[in-house]
Amino acid sequence: MIEEAKTWQARSLEAVYPIVWFDALVVKVRENNRVINKAIHLALGVNLTGTKELLGLWIAQAEGAKFWLGVLTELKNRGVQDVLIACIDGLSGFAEAIETVYPETRVQLCMVHLVRNSLRYVCYKHRKEVAADLKLIYTAATEIEAELNLELFAEKWDTHYPTISKSWRNHWLQVIPMFVFPQDIRRAIYTTNAIESVNMTLRKVTRNHRIFPNDEAVLKVVYLAIRNIAKKWTMPIKDWKPALNRFAIEFEGRLPV
Repeated sequence: MIEEAKTWQARSLEAVYPIVWFDALVVKVRENNRVINKAIHLALGVNLTGTKELLGLWIAQAEGAKFWLGVLTELKNRGVQDVLIACIDGLSGFAEAIETVYPETRVQLCMVHLVRNSLRYVCYKHRKEVAADLKLIYTAATEIEAELNLELFAEKWDTHYPTISKSWRNHWLQVIPMFVFPQDIRRAIYTTNAIESVNMTLRKVTRNHRIFPNDEAVLKVVYLAIRNIAKKWTMPIKDWKPALNRFAIEFEGRLPV
C-alpha cells in the first residue's frame, strides 16, 4: 500500500488547472520518542473537464516559504505548467512561493477556510444562521454590496461573536480580489464543497488513530481515504461549462485550444 501511495504521489498531472485549493489538517505522530503535531497538506484541483482531482499530499511539521516552494516545484515537475487561481489559507510564505513558481497565478483567500475559522466561535444553535449570513458577504454581486453585508453581519452578531467580523475585516484585502471575477468563475471558486468534504472525511479516519507511530502510517491511512473519496468524483462541478468559457476570456491564451 505504501508503494502504491508513493506511485500515486509521483504520477504525472495535467498541464493546466483552472483552480487549485490548498488545505491542511493536523495529526499527532510519534517521532524520536516524543509525540509531535504534523500537518497533512492537500492540493485539490479542478481540471479542464470540471472534475475534481487530488493532486498530492505532503506531511510536514513546519511550513514556510521553503516548504511551499518544494511543494509547488514538485507539482511543476509532475507536469503542472499553469494554475489560474490558487485558493489558500494565508499560510506563511505561501503567496511568495506561488509567485516564484507560478508568477501568473492569481492568489485568492479560500472562503471555505475563512468560514470554517469563523464558525469555530459559534454555538451549535446559531451555526446555520451565521453561515447563511456569512454567505451573503462572499456571494454579493459587488465589493460594495459585500462590505454592506459585512456591516449588517456585525450589527446582528457582534454582541455574541465580535471576533468574526473583526477577522473578516482583517482579511478583507485578501477577500476582495474575488470580486473582479465574473459570477461564473466566482461560483466555481466558492460553491464547491469538495475541499470541506475531503477535510471532514480525513478528520474522521484520523480521529480513530490518536497517535500515529510514524509518517508512513499517516500516509497509508490518508491515501486509502483519498482513494475512496476520488471514486465518487465522476461528474464536473456544477455549471462548469459557462465557468470554463469565462476562464477562457478572463485568462486569454492560457487555456489549451
